[in-house]
Amino acid sequence: MEEPEKIPKPAPRRIFRERQRVTRLPLYLEGYLWIRHPRCQQEFKVYWTELRGTTFFFYNDKKAPTYSQTFNIAPLISVTNIHPDENGFAQFTLMLSNEELELKAEDNELGKEWKGFILTVTKMSVPLDESLSPNQLTRMQEVLEKEKKRRMMLNDHSSTSLDKESSPSRNCSSILTAMPACFHAVSRQEAIEMLEKNPSYGNLILRPGSNSKNFAVTIRQVLDAPFIKHYRVMTREKSFVIELERQVTVMNLHDVIDYFVTQTRGNLKPFVMPAGDNPLQRVQRLEGEPATGG
Repeated sequence: MEEPEKIPKPAPRRIFRERQRVTRLPLYLEGYLWIRHPRCQQEFKVYWTELRGTTFFFYNDKKAPTYSQTFNIAPLISVTNIHPDENGFAQFTLMLSNEELELKAEDNELGKEWKGFILTVTKMSVPLDESLSPNQLTRMQEVLEKEKKRRMMLNDHSSTSLDKESSPSRNCSSILTAMPACFHAVSRQEAIEMLEKNPSYGNLILRPGSNSKNFAVTIRQVLDAPFIKHYRVMTREKSFVIELERQVTVMNLHDVIDYFVTQTRGNLKPFVMPAGDNPLQRVQRLEGEPATGG
């Protein structure tokens, strides 16, 4: 009698490493959440959700290595009380300075846990909630310490950048703490060379713009033939404007990247280099070597 065909097991470690490489943020909590933006009047949609730093990363599938969208909860004002919906799901709403986000978890216990972790990383204190278990409170305290260290490192990096001489990357130092992993302080031509020489790293680079206040996005795609395009990203007082045929306004630079990724259904991927690698220096080094042979 033939044995049934074995179903391949997922590779959670590989998926975790890939997500870590793309997001560059510590993972604090993960699980399924149903989300809805009230202003869009849409239905709830379920995502595998990761809370990394103060950002939600939403994945269409639990095993997907690349997120479909993100949501920054740093400007949180308050969270409503949890209440059950008609199916017994725990429902609550995040009230932010610029919008709202409705969330649902599978049960009340999970809802309390998500709410507690959200308050921990945004208010920088473990919530005083007697209904939380000792284990949950301990985990939240651990996350709080990690988030404190992460912010201290970001502040140190920003202060160091401000002390150094002016350059395309230094001029943007005031917002380095919000930089996506695919930001590289390179020129237009250098960005093109990086994308052409290292397609496995991704095909979208965020870089400094033509002046110190603005940014640019350089992409490389292959349809009938490879082509390069550049997009200007203008800095406003509290937002960023992507200059397209119809301008798109977003709240932060992570949202700029999300826009290009989601609009191309994932065909554009952030250009993220492995630790310790610098493809631009490698290209420049090779181009500077003398030719050998005839």
